[in-house]
Amino acid sequence: MAVRSIAEAAPPTPWSRNLAEPTIDESAFIHSFSHVIGDVRIGANVIVAPGTSIRADEGAPFYIGENTNIQDGVVIHGLEEGRVIGDDQEEYSVWVGQDTCITHMALIHGPCYVGDNCFIGFRSTVFNARVGDGCIVMMHALIQDVEIPPGKYVPSGAVITTQQQADRLPDVQAEDKHFAHHVVGINQALRAGYLCAADNKCIAPLRNEIVKSSYTEKAVNGKQRSSDVSSSSLGAETVEQVRYLLSQGYKIGTEHVDKRRFRTGTWQSCSPIEARSIGEAIAALEGCLAEHSGEYVRLFGIDTKHKKRVLETVIQRPDGKVAAPASNFRATAAPAQKSSYSSYNGNGNAASSGALDAETISQIQQLLAGGYRIGTEHVDQRRFRTGTWQSCSPIESTSTNQVVAELEDCMRNHQGEYVRLIGIDPKAKRRILETIIQRPDGAVGGSSGTRVATATATASAPRTSAAVGSTRLNSEVVEQVQQLLAAGYQVSAEHVDKRRFRTGSWASCGQIQANSTREAIATLETHLSEYPGEYVRVIGVDPKAKRRVLEMIIQRP
Repeated sequence: MAVRSIAEAAPPTPWSRNLAEPTIDESAFIHSFSHVIGDVRIGANVIVAPGTSIRADEGAPFYIGENTNIQDGVVIHGLEEGRVIGDDQEEYSVWVGQDTCITHMALIHGPCYVGDNCFIGFRSTVFNARVGDGCIVMMHALIQDVEIPPGKYVPSGAVITTQQQADRLPDVQAEDKHFAHHVVGINQALRAGYLCAADNKCIAPLRNEIVKSSYTEKAVNGKQRSSDVSSSSLGAETVEQVRYLLSQGYKIGTEHVDKRRFRTGTWQSCSPIEARSIGEAIAALEGCLAEHSGEYVRLFGIDTKHKKRVLETVIQRPDGKVAAPASNFRATAAPAQKSSYSSYNGNGNAASSGALDAETISQIQQLLAGGYRIGTEHVDQRRFRTGTWQSCSPIESTSTNQVVAELEDCMRNHQGEYVRLIGIDPKAKRRILETIIQRPDGAVGGSSGTRVATATATASAPRTSAAVGSTRLNSEVVEQVQQLLAAGYQVSAEHVDKRRFRTGSWASCGQIQANSTREAIATLETHLSEYPGEYVRVIGVDPKAKRRVLEMIIQRP
């Protein structure tokens, strides 16, 4: 049976008869169950996994930068027409930068540009688009006909087909960057492993070691397993993580912290580890664990070239348990302020806090990413009606984990009261957001499931909304619109059906040109009538700063 080559020349077509062949760096690994066709230029240390099709037979050429991984089932293709400008200022049908992850079943269709250090999630599609450096695109997303600015985060299931949607995407967080970097590292280890498996000189010693290990295991009746490195206090997976870090040229570092300082993230370094072998590194780690028993201890790799940390993992806890990393070395990317929040899940997001919902946490992330500060206030039921709020302890942190922990402390300290989150613009010295996150009955959020947010600092302004009147909108919405207009902000509305609500693909109802609150309310009620059975939200826009100060859902299906 004839075996088809994994790298083939482009077939002759009416638009191209040059029979161009792939150019593949000798350090790259192309699996035999994948196909690379035509003018495809693959850089150093690239891995192309099984079932992948990289087909430059219509649009060409393609470029794939060094250290990039193209995972199982990925399809890369291009149209005959349309080109993008690569980083070398040449024209390409598809350009994929370096240190980028194109993950399982994704579709990259030219004309298309994907920058350096990007992550394209499972089954996501990028077509006729440009994705800037450092972007994270999660699972089942569609990006078409837009340019995503560098460093933006596209959530799972998002449909980004207008430039306005692209410009409003949130920034990538530190946890996401560490996750993407981690995936690159894992695939580099896989590339080296696949190349070794195909090289008899490399694989023979390993096979011999397995045979010796088998004999040793039989000799002790299967009760002990022979290994070149063992540890009495570290799990096997931690040992393997240390081995991986050293094999990638990283240095090993450790830090410790007691229970009290753990919540503030004030870790202290253990003695430096200058290990030349894995045995020395393991011995140094065990010394750190013994010296700081009853405390948290974490392991991390140090990338000396880029002067940054990789793969932070807690390996000891105060209860004496040694925390082994997951089988793929997934590590905590930031100091865990509160375990219920800081654990990392498979969608690339921090897990929701026990007290705060995911929407509030997302809002905190967006405020911090925009350079705003976070504040909190509380008030009992009696003073709530007069608007005499009192401040909780000041929040000086810019870490999402730490802010969430301090917010939850405020909520616990003032149970049975209202607590609200404040967004503060430090340059303009004004509030841009006020959102109630706790009510006396324990509920979180505004009435009817909506979030109550005010765009100005006039929270204690007299309530005159009753004079306006509305048959479909509650008094809080009426007052909200009144405050927006009084502060000089513009008001508009957006709608979305149930199916598109999950992807955030809102459509504009049009800007509201109103000279009074009464006219604005009448227009909003008209929009509610036009879109029955859909979500409708009111938008507050700062025309000077050209940004939104409020998004509030006023109708649900």
